[in-house]
Amino acid sequence: MTARIAALPGRAFVAIAGAPGSGKSTLVETLAQDLPGAMILPMDGFHYDDAVLRARDRLPFKGAPDSFDVGGLRSVLERLRGGEAKVAVPVFDRDLEISRGSARIIPAGDGPILVEGNYLLLDEAPWSALDPFFDLTVMIDVPEAELRRRLTARWEHYQLIPDQIARKLDVVDLPNGRRIREGSRAPDLVLRQG
Repeated sequence: MTARIAALPGRAFVAIAGAPGSGKSTLVETLAQDLPGAMILPMDGFHYDDAVLRARDRLPFKGAPDSFDVGGLRSVLERLRGGEAKVAVPVFDRDLEISRGSARIIPAGDGPILVEGNYLLLDEAPWSALDPFFDLTVMIDVPEAELRRRLTARWEHYQLIPDQIARKLDVVDLPNGRRIREGSRAPDLVLRQG
């Protein structure tokens, strides 16, 4: 996959999507090390703040498609496509469970921009409006049993108790994973894992 991205002309935008726990962040970090000038744009930085989700009665469903500022992500993609010298982007801090605004700077350059996130290929508004920005789309496909194992380990690492983990998996993460699997546009490339 590294060679395929490197062969794209100009500053390529690569969407890497998949269910929660599919390994998107790990993959883009590895790719960024192997691709000169590559920059990472994580979709998770566009999570709405907990106060916004609470006001909308959506905090228990944080991570669902409607818990993200898709317009903000689109705006950043437009600015990057437009060749701005420096674009500040938000990054999600999982330890604090919040997005930190302007936490990373993406400078102008020739290296690819690796955009990673669950819903980048979701074939429904407003997510489908992102499609024209991507030169290559990738879906990571992981069996649900393996996702359950990985996500259980993730939430144990963050010291959630078994009831909290069960709720995260069965009400949020795995249903969102099914929505991604069943409702996304066909990618240019599928990576099967697990």
